[in-house]
Amino acid sequence: MCRNIKTLFNFEPPATELEIRDASLQFVRKLSGFNVPSRANEAAFERAVEEVAASARTLIRSLVTSAEPRTREAEAAKARARAAERFGTQSS
Repeated sequence: MCRNIKTLFNFEPPATELEIRDASLQFVRKLSGFNVPSRANEAAFERAVEEVAASARTLIRSLVTSAEPRTREAEAAKARARAAERFGTQSS
């Protein structure tokens, strides 16, 4: 999976529209191989981003869990700790 695509489900506060669009954009970039599409492909690229975002919104709203919602701060701290362990840097 693309490392830039973040988990969006079960967070407090819930994922924003911008987070959903950013994840959708990363997914379409990965599939297409384009970081920035040419003018000829721009409309198809943008349409794909919007369709993926719509599907992501539907999925996130449909999922259920009994787990406690996660916080972005706690998840960021875990990621920093993993990076420190992996790369041998200090976690702050």
